[in-house]
Amino acid sequence: EVQLVESGGGLVQPGGSLRLSCAASGSTFSSYHMNWVRQAPGKGLEWVSDINSGGEIPMYADSVKGRFTISRDNAKNTLYLQMNSLKPEDTAVYYCAAAQTKYDEYAYWGQGTQVTVSS
Repeated sequence: EVQLVESGGGLVQPGGSLRLSCAASGSTFSSYHMNWVRQAPGKGLEWVSDINSGGEIPMYADSVKGRFTISRDNAKNTLYLQMNSLKPEDTAVYYCAAAQTKYDEYAYWGQGTQVTVSS
């Protein structure tokens, strides 16, 4: 089992940047395929980005491609999401989630961190 704790959310103006972190504990973080998923107010869950266990293969939703960068530091058991050029439509609760492989269901979730993009 792995425990996930997100941090780094907050209020930012359009065009601004935030860096989210997801700290993992309790199991072998480096073996998991990691994901960022978000939920905007009144909407369903939206996959944002994922990265393989070794950190070499990032993938992005079209809505964030070119603006967001996912990375991981397996030595620190931490997943990151660097978010640049933020838009109001990026406002959501952001969750990190762990899966055994890219094609498995998410086995573990964090509690989420709120990102609000507003002037």
